[in-house]
Amino acid sequence: KVVYSRACESRKVWVKDGNSSNPTIDNVKNGVAAFKASGADYIIAIGGGSSMDTSKAIGIIIANPEFEDVRSLEGVAPTRKPCVPIIAVPTTAGTAAEVTINYVITDVERKRKFVCVDPHDMPIIAVVDPEMMSSMPKGLTASTGMDALTHAIEGYTTKAAWEMTDMFHLKAIEIISKSLRGAVANTKEGREGMALGQYIAGMGFSNVGLGIAHSMAHTLGAVYDTPHGVACAMMLPIVMEYNADAPAFNACINISLGAIKEALTVPLVSRHSLINAVWYPASSHALPHVPGGTYKPYNNPQLTAVFESITLTELNAGHPSGQLANS
Repeated sequence: KVVYSRACESRKVWVKDGNSSNPTIDNVKNGVAAFKASGADYIIAIGGGSSMDTSKAIGIIIANPEFEDVRSLEGVAPTRKPCVPIIAVPTTAGTAAEVTINYVITDVERKRKFVCVDPHDMPIIAVVDPEMMSSMPKGLTASTGMDALTHAIEGYTTKAAWEMTDMFHLKAIEIISKSLRGAVANTKEGREGMALGQYIAGMGFSNVGLGIAHSMAHTLGAVYDTPHGVACAMMLPIVMEYNADAPAFNACINISLGAIKEALTVPLVSRHSLINAVWYPASSHALPHVPGGTYKPYNNPQLTAVFESITLTELNAGHPSGQLANS
């Protein structure tokens, strides 16, 4: 999908590939060294969230060398300069990293992920072209799409949500729910809808943050190297079940049922039927303990204990039908 035209022949082009699906500290360090050696002026990040997140970290460190210790970027680092100019070309429809102020790096040594929030990391140009996403296999299309749906639902139900972000998240829920099946089938309309829906979701959650579905998904990625979209698909229905009695969640259900029921093949008459509709099959083994996660538990609509561990077995025991849906 990437073509070098004659217009680029006068410029030096350096290509770095081989990035991890969950970008690591070493990926960033190697990228910083390679960027310096290349003499490049800007970065073109082509790929999914891992490529764009790595590029953001590289660009920040190049422009702010006092943060060469990658771990020092965790949280809201007080960087002073915008990162190296980044042109982001997403090839997946899920992370919306091309439009957010966030990036996530894996600390392999400590088996954890950490989120970096920095308005200086924003790409200067985002080329969101559904044609660039059309070669994704079905499994990747589905999992990255569930990441986008998780962004929209968590962003809408977070305690930090307000009118402007509600606008983005509700529209994203509507577009994604109508488009994901078509995207998996590789229809033009499905690809276009997912490209737009995930982008809109990113514009919302980048302003208000997310919840414990993402904090636990990050833990799965750090400990087991689970692809982020798959981890979100596993965690979303579990967290929706956990948050089911929270007022913000019920408001989301009341507004979202009409948008989502048109795209799904199961009847949606209650919050539990919606939870079941987004269920991703997973085994009922205990998940690792999550000490607050990388997204703060106080942002979740339902109060969360700092060292709480949620397991599928425990949730099944409390489900009205005795078992969460497996399809």
